Amino acid sequence: MRICALAELAPGDALRIDAVSPPIAVFRTDDGEVFAIDDTCTHQDASLADGWLEGCEVECPLHASRFDLRTGYVDAPPAKRAVRSHAVTIEDGDIHVTISDAEPNLPPGVTY
Repeated sequence: MRICALAELAPGDALRIDAVSPPIAVFRTDDGEVFAIDDTCTHQDASLADGWLEGCEVECPLHASRFDLRTGYVDAPPAKRAVRSHAVTIEDGDIHVTISDAEPNLPPGVTY
């Protein structure tokens, strides 16, 4: 799925994509790498695209859980379960994401 032109996502920024369910977040690190993970924190319903990006980690804006953008794994509680990570390719200057076929880990009570 085409997300946007690479030039439209500045280093250090994130973009929430609602065209898929559950939504995903696409991040461009300060080093220019691009990653995509599920946007919803696995601890409680919060958008990771609204979080703080540092290196290859994003910190949830609600309770400060941190997720590794490369793998989706949790690096800091209170979240205990990983978010799905999705394959990213850059083709002809555009960001493309292939959505993982794994089941998403949503927080309790959240459905899409």
